Amino acid sequence: MASENEKIVAAFCDTWKRMNVDEMLSYMTEDAVYHNIPLDPLKGRSEIRKGLHQFAGMLKAVEIKILNSAAAGNLVITERVDTMVMPDGKRIDLPVAGVFELKDGKISAWRDYFDMKMAGMG
Repeated sequence: MASENEKIVAAFCDTWKRMNVDEMLSYMTEDAVYHNIPLDPLKGRSEIRKGLHQFAGMLKAVEIKILNSAAAGNLVITERVDTMVMPDGKRIDLPVAGVFELKDGKISAWRDYFDMKMAGMG
């Protein structure tokens, strides 16, 4: 049975299919940190907003499928496949391991680990 924190992370991941940055940010604390390893971390909602708008602007659609998740205290770890659809219709199915830290029901830290070459970034 999923923990409350796992349900919050799953609901957050579900927001990606709507590509609504304000909705995504509503799941995060004001001082949240979003870090796509090995890129530089984005700190605070303002930086994260800019990064998410930039990312969303490059894509036609995103769907996140959580394959497995585990929770311990305020930590949730996900094994996912993030499917990104490019404007030309090309699909990239990217295996991702995500680590989420939660505080008072919101995401305070989010770290994603993936192969940059598979994401078309390396």
